[in-house]
Amino acid sequence: MLMDGQTTLIGMRKRTLFRLATATVATGAAALAYASLVERNMFTLRRFDVPVLPTGTEPLRVLHLSDLHMTPNQVRKQQWVASLAALDPDLVVVTGDNMAHPGAVPGVLRALQPLLDYPGAFVFGSNDYTGPVWKNPFSYFLPDREYTDGVELPTEDLRDVLTGAGWVDLNNRRTTVKAGGRAIDMAGVDDPHVERDDYASVAGPVSSTADLSIALTHSPEPALLDEMAADGFGLLLAGHTHGGQVCVPGVGALVTNCGLPRSMAKGLHRWPGSDSWLHVSAGLGTHPTAPVRFACPPEASLLTLIPS
Repeated sequence: MLMDGQTTLIGMRKRTLFRLATATVATGAAALAYASLVERNMFTLRRFDVPVLPTGTEPLRVLHLSDLHMTPNQVRKQQWVASLAALDPDLVVVTGDNMAHPGAVPGVLRALQPLLDYPGAFVFGSNDYTGPVWKNPFSYFLPDREYTDGVELPTEDLRDVLTGAGWVDLNNRRTTVKAGGRAIDMAGVDDPHVERDDYASVAGPVSSTADLSIALTHSPEPALLDEMAADGFGLLLAGHTHGGQVCVPGVGALVTNCGLPRSMAKGLHRWPGSDSWLHVSAGLGTHPTAPVRFACPPEASLLTLIPS
């Protein structure tokens, strides 16, 4: 038989556990509401100086966009991206995953229309070919998980819009682009994440007559980046990672969804063992079945290329 004091102590412990459980649930609900309603709409412009130009040359500004994952009703995102034309970039680069819905092309066009007046180049990601499907979020921790195709997307319609405006299609292609009064040796691959890349078809040392060199890929796979860096490309641009999308403050990304180290999930880094710089965009969208961001707001980046 319990004494009165023991009964009181047990009751206090039960109430304490109940309060802790209630507080945990409330905190989780608040975090989810913040991640889904607030942060995923906190569009942010990041700025970096990248020392890749020859001594004594004028800076060149590159606007890097990635992972729009556009759906038709995302008017706020469309307006924000369109407003970036006020930055007056010398070159616009888009590293894929523009769509998340079969009817996304008009929305992508509304977002990019003011930027199409500037020189531009692009590569595609897997979600420019097929739409996203629901995934168990914990599957991203599995390195060998199988990729599942969703509904077919209007890839060629999007390609026609971009190339019709004069932007360069760099999906397994290489060319010289004129921007900001400079000749830029540019190469790109289609998405390595779904094995559409063919770097061998565009590989080779950078042009000695170009003023600078830039290589593009959607998914920043280390083996591919090693090859691009070995060929002498000074700036490597990628997306795909969403910066981790859901990050832990003070820790950062938990996954990158590719072979890239978590410490490089977003931002500007010197690529190891080379003179190349890698910039990975955390992107502007989310997977439609997981419309949340935490400690990793959606972003575009203005890269000011400066003398090294």
